Amino acid sequence: MTDLLIYLGLFGTALAAATILPMQSEAALVALLLSGSYPVWLLIAVASLGNVLGSVVNWLLGRGIERLRDRPWFPAKAAALERAQRWYARYGKWSLLLSWAPIVGDPLTVVAGILRVPFAVFLPLVTLAKVGRYLVLAALTLQWT
Repeated sequence: MTDLLIYLGLFGTALAAATILPMQSEAALVALLLSGSYPVWLLIAVASLGNVLGSVVNWLLGRGIERLRDRPWFPAKAAALERAQRWYARYGKWSLLLSWAPIVGDPLTVVAGILRVPFAVFLPLVTLAKVGRYLVLAALTLQWT
């Protein structure tokens, strides 16, 4: 039961970190990696699934942004959305490979929804970015232990 709660906590943290809450899933993942108590591949899979799902939530919010944009809980401020739209205008769908990045990553996933990026294009690019980030983080963490 405790293991299930650990994995659910990591999943929830990773999901929230990709959406409206100012959280960092990297710290939770590193702590669990350093504990040595859980399979590395499973930790990466759980964190990745949660983080990608959080980006899907952002994409869905972007699809309905006109109705939600002025709500105080909305995950991206106007300035961040404008910055992300400029990135997207310049680099197109490939900018979604930066969805892992702090500050601009989450707004990029909202912008993808606003611009009606097809889900079949959105999901693989965001998944590659999110999984890649966790793989690099795990490799760096385990290399130094």
